[in-house]
Amino acid sequence: MPSLKEYKAKLASLKNTRKMTKTMKMVSASKLYKTMDAQRKASSMAEQLKKMISNLAGSIDTTSNPLFQQRENPRRILVLLITSDKGLCAGFNNNLIKFAARWMEAPARRNQEIVMSCCGRRGQLFFRSRKTIHRFYDGVTQKPGYHHAEEIGLDLRREFTSGDFDEVYLAYNHFINPISQKPVIEKILPIEPDEITPAAGAIQSNYLLEPSREVLLERLVPMTVNFKVYYALLENAAGENGARMTAMDNATTNASKLIDLYTLLRNRARQAAITKELIEIISGAEALKS
Repeated sequence: MPSLKEYKAKLASLKNTRKMTKTMKMVSASKLYKTMDAQRKASSMAEQLKKMISNLAGSIDTTSNPLFQQRENPRRILVLLITSDKGLCAGFNNNLIKFAARWMEAPARRNQEIVMSCCGRRGQLFFRSRKTIHRFYDGVTQKPGYHHAEEIGLDLRREFTSGDFDEVYLAYNHFINPISQKPVIEKILPIEPDEITPAAGAIQSNYLLEPSREVLLERLVPMTVNFKVYYALLENAAGENGARMTAMDNATTNASKLIDLYTLLRNRARQAAITKELIEIISGAEALKS
């Protein structure tokens, strides 16, 4: 049986661990609420952008815009994988990494060359010895900003329009709630015409535009790629903070249970030690009487 000193050391360690995990849970909760607020604003902005483009796109010729050009038998595929930089968030990164690995190994992509770009160290560390890492964007997942999405979106559009890649995909964790995130892989380039063309029966207004409709669309259509990247970064940040908050809450609960258990064991050990000392004292007194 461990000594009282060992029990005290164990209890002190567990109490420090519980204090740390509880603090990390509170920090993650605060970050989660801020990220969810930014996520709602970005979603509203993306919806308004989509409506604006839809209203302007009544006569757009998608074949003239390089971002709409569909490639026959795509051979080179670029996958932008968004994970976290840090761990301690349960299976948040592992679930996405395994999902992306299965997707890339599917029979439909057996004859394709898949190259990866990574946001977040966890994905980059896993795939750097398994796939070609085209680009690594460091420090963009902790506090994602729209300027990060603009930089990444510019690289993706440039590499697609130059013909370096035939298709571009986005892999990230879709945030459902703090305890549930769903791995998602979606194609962002080429842009599907259905994404911007107005629905059948939609009312088209005649506006006087300056600059022209075509110039506006040339500026607005690339923004859809930026917003998809930005929204994915926010989804990843929200999912990371939610997963870490849940993991730290579970760790705090487990630490509390262990503290209760070791407190009980320490008290039993102390009681046994006291009982043993009393027996020795009584035995000695009885021996002196005789």
